[in-house]
Amino acid sequence: MNLKPHFSRFLGAFPQRLHFAAHSHHPWPDVSFDAQQRAWLDAAELIDDKWTKVFGEVIPQAQAHLARLLHLPDPNTLCFAPSTHELVVRLLSCVERKPLRVLTTDSEFHSFARQLRRWEESGAAVAERIAVQPYASFAARFAAAAAHGNHDLVYFSQCFFNSGFLIEDLAPLVAAVRDAETLVVIDGYHGFMAAPTDLSALAERVFYVGGGYKYAMAGEGACYMHCPPSYAQRPVNTGWFAGFAALSQGTASIAYSDGGLRFMGGTFDPTGLYRFNAVMAWLQAQAVQPDAIHRHAQALQERLLEGLLARPIKALDPAALVAPREIARGNFLCFRHPQAGELHARLLAHEIHTDYREDRLRIGFGIYQDGVDVDELLRRSALALA
Repeated sequence: MNLKPHFSRFLGAFPQRLHFAAHSHHPWPDVSFDAQQRAWLDAAELIDDKWTKVFGEVIPQAQAHLARLLHLPDPNTLCFAPSTHELVVRLLSCVERKPLRVLTTDSEFHSFARQLRRWEESGAAVAERIAVQPYASFAARFAAAAAHGNHDLVYFSQCFFNSGFLIEDLAPLVAAVRDAETLVVIDGYHGFMAAPTDLSALAERVFYVGGGYKYAMAGEGACYMHCPPSYAQRPVNTGWFAGFAALSQGTASIAYSDGGLRFMGGTFDPTGLYRFNAVMAWLQAQAVQPDAIHRHAQALQERLLEGLLARPIKALDPAALVAPREIARGNFLCFRHPQAGELHARLLAHEIHTDYREDRLRIGFGIYQDGVDVDELLRRSALALA
């Protein structure tokens, strides 16, 4: 797979930069530049009528791409927002009982974890958190907790941001949820477009959230949620775009759009969806599917690990991987080190871009890289971390 030439604007902007933080801010392919311009030109040419195009063309195209990639039977179950946080908060406004009873894990991304802690602090929620480690028993332990029931929300990640641990089979965890009315949310942000995702058997039961910022390569403002039709019909937290189709009718009742668009909010910048559509169409034209992206990233990971075994760098000991080699992982490696922040700074001084969270240094991989980049990463890392 040689797609580096398609990232010429990002890679050419700072040629000496060695970017290994695909799990954070993923570089955008060149097609996104033209899409960004198209959004501006549509605003100039159409003014207010641009929303007719957004709802009539841009959103349906994005829905179709997502339905294809996630194997969803109906594209209309998808809605969009600037962030997944906005979508999840809107979803939970449908739960009338307080405090909200939540089953989740100890490893959710800050967006949800921070909000949940604040709800707990205010008395609006009570939460049970299942430890993700040890990985081998996580699915069984989480399923057992879900089977106890009495939850308003069951929330877990497809790929955990602080380790890379990937849940390859989502169905057993969903099937274990005892109560039919419980909302089930899968956070797919670190899994979408990093690994194949098939929601065909889960589409009637789960909400799935993700976005364009990471492996979808489309940047900010292009987040989405798949919304099963039988759940959460009338969110209390609602914006005027949730009834966009009935806007001119002036009905006395509060109308909601059909399908996932019932979760839309207010006025937003649609530019991210333009970029998203362009990137997804480009990948489709290149015949690049998520499974190929995953295989490419895994091959680069293995090249790095083999290089570290051949010429060890103490700070990047494969034995310190939070999710070891035998565990299913997403498209980044996560090393535990007490001075992860210092390692990050030393690597950055050699123009190696990674990131860290607390004591975990993360190194991410994508289709804008090749084996030469990994070899250069090994060479510079040996100098930076000597």
